Amino acid sequence: MTDFHTWYSDHRDQIVAWRRDLHAHPELAFEETRTAAFVAERLRAWGLEVHTGIARTGVVAVLPGGEAPAIGLRADMDALSIEEANSFAHVSRHPGRMHACGHDGHTVMLLAAAWYLAEHHGRVGPPPGPIRFVFQPAEENEGGGRLMVQEGLFERFPMQSVFAMHNMPGLDVGKFMVQGGPVAAGFDTFDIVVGASGGHAALPATGGDAVTAAAALALNLQTIVPRQIDAKEAAILAVTRIHGGSAYNVLPDEMRLAGSVRWFNPQVRDEIHRRIEMHCAGVAHGYGVTASLTYEPRYPSVINAEAPAALAARACVDVAGSDQVATEFPPLMGSEDFAFLLERNPGAYLLLGNGSGEGGCLLHNPHFDFNDGAIVHGASLWVALCKRFFGEVQAR
Repeated sequence: MTDFHTWYSDHRDQIVAWRRDLHAHPELAFEETRTAAFVAERLRAWGLEVHTGIARTGVVAVLPGGEAPAIGLRADMDALSIEEANSFAHVSRHPGRMHACGHDGHTVMLLAAAWYLAEHHGRVGPPPGPIRFVFQPAEENEGGGRLMVQEGLFERFPMQSVFAMHNMPGLDVGKFMVQGGPVAAGFDTFDIVVGASGGHAALPATGGDAVTAAAALALNLQTIVPRQIDAKEAAILAVTRIHGGSAYNVLPDEMRLAGSVRWFNPQVRDEIHRRIEMHCAGVAHGYGVTASLTYEPRYPSVINAEAPAALAARACVDVAGSDQVATEFPPLMGSEDFAFLLERNPGAYLLLGNGSGEGGCLLHNPHFDFNDGAIVHGASLWVALCKRFFGEVQAR
């Protein structure tokens, strides 16, 4: 990858400036209009075939190629509803919004790879097959990947394999992680409304006590995973919100609980859902209240196909050396809507080191900043992956 690194050193300042510009102008799910325009403008300038408005604000660019199967490379573009606590020059200019997950870096790494590959395309001819660059909106909670699939992403832009990459705080810059099988957990949410007649706090027996029932239910739900689900199964149930009441001397007529479930095995997810329903019914009966559950499946688990994951691992070794690539690790309990793409098309999800120092704090943290030193590694991986993909396709 010497050629790429030489090219990158000549363009580094421009690419880093793009990343910091995107960081300063974060946009939430399905609102990525500026980001999408920023991406599309540059892709068009490099001569790629650009399609916009996919899943509202998504962008897909195509670098034409020969008759070989196509490869797809995906980056997410959206930010989070977090008030940024940094003080550097490229801090978010939009109160209550920030790139706290590194999607600004993901977008720019894919842009840099597209730029290099477009220039390379012009110098030595087209690649053996098309390269599809997918810039996806709304990864955070809103399922932009699902909408892209529903709107015909793979029918409009067929690809043999699709790949995505996410930064990993705590992992040294220049290191990669990729494996076949489970990589990230599925994600569901639940909302429960506990209802009672309410009334004077001095007379709890006359109106039912929604507060005590909600507190009991919250504790009961926390027993599901460690005590009612097989210990060999990785899962998490977390009650994350309890709301209700407005006065010291009034029992509210309603309490609301909410939380999330993480899982890998769909059967485990179904069992957790069933047991939440059972606990709601039990508390309702025992405390003389009502308990209404709304359970919403959000993201499936991220399951890498074995062959694309192995190919991605070989590309990582090409870029970083075998000692910098982990191919066996415990799956992450976080979730990622790239899972929707992997449900429909074989592919793999990779992790890239973001470092443990400056810019290496936890994701979704108000002090987070993508590590600019990681851009060259991610972008070079995309280039190496295309080279590997087409090289192995031609060798078959």
